Amino acid sequence: MKRRIHGVIIAICSMIFISCNSSFEGSDIFKKDFEERSELFSNTEYFSIFEEELTDPQREAMQFLYAYMPSPDITDYSGEFHLNNVNYALKARAEMPWGKNVPDREFLHFVLPPRVNNENLDECRAIFYEELKDRISNLSMYDAVLEVNHWCHEKVTYTPSDGRTSSPLATIRTAHGRCGEESTFTVAALRAVGIPARQIYTPRWAHTDSNHAWVEAWVDGKWYFFGACEPSPVLNMGWFNAPASRVLLTNTYVFGKYQGPEEVLCQDACYTEVNVTANYAPTATTKVQVVDTNGNPVNATVEFKIYNMGEFYTAVNKECDNNGYVSLTSGLGDMIAWASKDGLFGFAKFTAGKDSDVKVVLDKSSGYSEAISLDIIPPVENNNTPEVTADQTAYNDKRFAQEDSIRNAYVATFPTDNDAVALAEKWGVDKLQIVTLIKQSRGNYQTIITFLDNCPQELRNRAISMLFCMSEKDRRDVSLDVLNDHFAAVVLEGNDKPYFDQYVLNPRVSNEMLTPYRSFFAEVITTDEAMQYRANPQEWVKWCSENIVVDSKWNPRQFCMSPRGVWNLRTTDAHSRDIFFVSAARSMGIPARIDEVTGKTQYMVKGSWIDVEFETATQETTAPQGTLQADYKPSTYLDNPRYYAHFAISKIENGSAQLQNYPEDASWQSILRDGAKVDTGDYLITSGTRMANGGVLAHMQFVEVKEGETSRIELNMRESQDQLQVIGSFNSENLYNNLTTGATTTLLSSTGRGYYVLALIDPNSEPTNHFLRDIAPYKDTFDKWGQKIVMLFADKESATRFKANDFANLPSTIVWGTDINGTIYNEIVANMKLKSPNRPIIIVADTFNRIVFISQGYSIGLGEQLVKVIHQL
Repeated sequence: MKRRIHGVIIAICSMIFISCNSSFEGSDIFKKDFEERSELFSNTEYFSIFEEELTDPQREAMQFLYAYMPSPDITDYSGEFHLNNVNYALKARAEMPWGKNVPDREFLHFVLPPRVNNENLDECRAIFYEELKDRISNLSMYDAVLEVNHWCHEKVTYTPSDGRTSSPLATIRTAHGRCGEESTFTVAALRAVGIPARQIYTPRWAHTDSNHAWVEAWVDGKWYFFGACEPSPVLNMGWFNAPASRVLLTNTYVFGKYQGPEEVLCQDACYTEVNVTANYAPTATTKVQVVDTNGNPVNATVEFKIYNMGEFYTAVNKECDNNGYVSLTSGLGDMIAWASKDGLFGFAKFTAGKDSDVKVVLDKSSGYSEAISLDIIPPVENNNTPEVTADQTAYNDKRFAQEDSIRNAYVATFPTDNDAVALAEKWGVDKLQIVTLIKQSRGNYQTIITFLDNCPQELRNRAISMLFCMSEKDRRDVSLDVLNDHFAAVVLEGNDKPYFDQYVLNPRVSNEMLTPYRSFFAEVITTDEAMQYRANPQEWVKWCSENIVVDSKWNPRQFCMSPRGVWNLRTTDAHSRDIFFVSAARSMGIPARIDEVTGKTQYMVKGSWIDVEFETATQETTAPQGTLQADYKPSTYLDNPRYYAHFAISKIENGSAQLQNYPEDASWQSILRDGAKVDTGDYLITSGTRMANGGVLAHMQFVEVKEGETSRIELNMRESQDQLQVIGSFNSENLYNNLTTGATTTLLSSTGRGYYVLALIDPNSEPTNHFLRDIAPYKDTFDKWGQKIVMLFADKESATRFKANDFANLPSTIVWGTDINGTIYNEIVANMKLKSPNRPIIIVADTFNRIVFISQGYSIGLGEQLVKVIHQL
């Protein structure tokens, strides 16, 4: 029956695509690559779709995809799945008014591929096309892009989350996502209607911590950018126009062997990474030569690093030529060129646009111990926001509000806390746990409810424990078959051990999409074999070493292949191999993990973790350890530096610095104050004080840790007496009640991007009165600055006691509101270690959550102080 239905679809598609070209431009290249690729797969089942009756456009499109497709997309998704995507891509090209105007190059690379990032692939293309086609079919291509983004905003809004990217349909069910998910979703929507689109990424901002992703769409021969799910009146406009003008690097990964006009950063078997920095910021090319200590050129690896989140982050890797040269076109700011080869390394700071030629000497090796201070200056800002009329802005704002209401109406269908409590009472389990699970599952709530409802009463608490072992995002997009498979097939031996839930029952291993595989392993690994591996897990290490071939060529971006796919193919990348090892081990009842901090694969024996070394699979190994300890002298506002915000630790492996991924709430006190047990070797501790202008006072400390010894250093947080520096953090997405509109909204939505003043005031108190009168003389300065001054009362009762008429000539940029349950007040007091409860509390912060100025209580001359701060900004 399935074959007959498939044949009907093929026949219909043949009629639809009759007007399509019989051959894509450049098809000779990808056809040759396809033939070579197909010969690598001994399991011909993966290519059986090509035995079907296909039209010429279908066959060529499928050949293009399979020529460059990452291996997980071949092993984990059927040929029918990919053909359905091809059919809808060709359908959009034939039916949408701009389809005939999209060149083959842009169609193949930016419409046809179903994958955007590291998301799980789903059936979104067909669904999006059917929902969007009539909505945009009468629009110009330019207006269609704007309209698709309005549709995306109806479905999704921004909320931060972990690094695994939800599929587009899962993002819709959730109704929110981080920028990487919003942009993945929006690119998928544009491609669904035949508009070439790509995800643009700045790996790290130069002027502040974190990163960002957005979208470019190809319209009538030109690429335009915009914020995903953030509709603007025109293209080439977003809140990030100004930040993007001071990037050091923006890039995009293009499927296949792309030969476009952009600079190619690197090209592998599946993707072409291109440099699009010049689309956003002034650029310059820096040439780096790597030499040995005798001055001879070395064809080393060079990492171009940006200071961000406490470390020097590798934004791009490049290989030197035989003369030791490599070059990079980047924004006009400071970076580090870090070169390594055969365990040797060296580095040099350079300023793009100033230092056109840089030499790096490979003069450092194991045991290197030195402390180095570096002043890092980011590119300057050049805001290039396009002109927009008042009418365009008003229309966009009106639609924005309508789209919020559409999305909020959907979210309102999610179960309430009372609904969750009723379920908990029905099941006889903890109410708070069920409220948390249902709330976090969002649009996936029915999956969680059905799973728990079908659990036997005596096992329901164990099932709840499994759900809490998973990530919050898992609860939003996990499927029922995954939950049933993992819970039903788990080996319950040892279920009374404290580690059982986390390292045996838990389906989550790393950043993979969760799939059902436990029942599969129960079939392909016999009971006797499983007992043997449980008795001696090193035998399982040996089996994996002998049977799984590690080859990253066909999965260069390390998308996670499913454990079942690894078993069937027997060839995969190292990361997928490690996930496979842990997944199968847990399926057999062996506690196992990939350690979050070090990235090492491990299994447990008698309560101790054993390192997995596939190269020496015949014997158990445990790495020798020492202690890394750091002293720190607290400053006024920083008594406990935070990991990722103020410092980071990297282990030097074969000359390259590998970040140790401690939890996000880690700090100097939790890691280094009393000493951390770490594997022996060489370490780099980086720290930095971010200045208000985006610069960093950075420090690098190299140290060797020896077995059984304590290596003690000083954690150096440099300070400046002359410049504003970041002194704390504050969440700009905190909610408050706006007294003018009556709405509950975020500070970010009121202030817009950039710096703002936030004042927590106490009406009719002398300190507050002084503050208000102090800023009045500078009204013109504040108005010219243009950024918001948010004045928050403790509650509505306090607000009613305030007499605005007593204060003339206040800045026009003031927004009046009330703090909700003291949330904002409590966060500032806690983050800034304030000893007194007194108001007013005034901070200057930005929407990247950085505080650069604070004042509390009675203070004369605050207006002048704030003006000085604004001028320094």
